[in-house]
Amino acid sequence: MASGVTVLRCIKQKDNMSNLHIVKLSLKEKNTIIALVHTLLRELEGESDEFAGIDQEKMLRELAQNEERFNAFAALNERGEYAGILTLVETFAIYAGGNYGMIDEMYVAPEYRCRGVGKMLLAAAKEYGRAKRWRRIDVTAPPEEDWQRTVKFYEREGFVFTGPKLRCKL
Repeated sequence: MASGVTVLRCIKQKDNMSNLHIVKLSLKEKNTIIALVHTLLRELEGESDEFAGIDQEKMLRELAQNEERFNAFAALNERGEYAGILTLVETFAIYAGGNYGMIDEMYVAPEYRCRGVGKMLLAAAKEYGRAKRWRRIDVTAPPEEDWQRTVKFYEREGFVFTGPKLRCKL
């Protein structure tokens, strides 16, 4: 299993896949977090130009400075291989009644899609948010037709449109 992680829970998949469990990654796993987000961006963009021009050292310094606010949850199989990741940042807004969570990135590896991994990652984020006494978690999902599958997934998980974001009250 990956080092520097805390196991949150484990479930047996219905299709006899390996046991999957969700872990909260520490910043010791920053290279893994960045690599998984990079995989997401490559898939979304075809080529990952998203990281082009980013000062990696500055980004890593700021990540370390925001360790209290930045969270990453990963789905791992019993061999310690990553099936998905979700990043969650604590933020503040008056309209949200104080601190709340924002999902910035979520990625599930193609071979694990439609098998409950995304739902497991969201459940871990919601559990974390409830423990922090947040009233909500937001996620951005464009309303364009290309994103309808993603939007429907979030809606099934309790999120509702509130402008350009989806919100899940906790």
